[in-house]
Amino acid sequence: MDFTRVDIIGLSTSPSSGGAYALVLGEVEGNRRLPIIIGAFEAQAIALELEKIQPPRPMTHDLLRDTFEAVDVEVTEVIIDELREGTFFAKVRYRHNGEEHQLDSRPSDAVALAVRVDAPIYVAPVVLDEAGIVAEDESDISSLAQQAEETSEGEEEEGGTQLEQMQKKLEEAVEEENYERAAELRDEIKRLEQEQQQNQN
Repeated sequence: MDFTRVDIIGLSTSPSSGGAYALVLGEVEGNRRLPIIIGAFEAQAIALELEKIQPPRPMTHDLLRDTFEAVDVEVTEVIIDELREGTFFAKVRYRHNGEEHQLDSRPSDAVALAVRVDAPIYVAPVVLDEAGIVAEDESDISSLAQQAEETSEGEEEEGGTQLEQMQKKLEEAVEEENYERAAELRDEIKRLEQEQQQNQN
C-alpha cells in the first residue's frame, strides 16, 4: 500500500471536548487535512518539541527517544493506518540489528515520538479518504477541529443504548488516561444501572 506523507499543520484547542486538542495533519502534496482529537498531555508533548522548548526533566516521549537511542534502534517512520469506530490507530516502524519491526501506538504518541527523532509521518489512503477534510483556508485550523469533533460525536451516537454508549466513552477515557472523566462516567453508569434495576423490579 502506498501511504501519503503528511506534516503537522498545527494544534488547536477543542473547547467542547473537555480540554482535548485537535492535531491537524496535512498532505505534503495535496490540500487534504486530517484532524485528530488528542489529549492535553500529548498535545503539550508535541508542542514543546515543535517549539524546541526543553523541559527541566525528560518527558515520557523524551525517555522513549533516549531509550531507543541507547539500544541502537532507529525509528524509520510513523504510520496512521487505521480508523475504527471513530478511533485512529498507528504504527511506529523501526530498524534494529538490520531488521525491520513495528509497534502499535496511539497516533498522538507516535507523532510526539516522530517529531523528536525527525521521522516522517504517513497516513493510509483509506484513512484520508474517510476522515480527511479538503482545506480551503490553511489558517482555519479551529474549524477543522470542530469538524473532527462533530464527526467523532456523530459516530459515538450511532446505535447502542445510552448505557452502551456510556461504557464506550468510559473505555475511551481510560485509554486516553483521562481518569477524572473516567470516574465521572463510572458513577453515571452505576446510576443508570441502578435505575434500570429499579424499573425491572
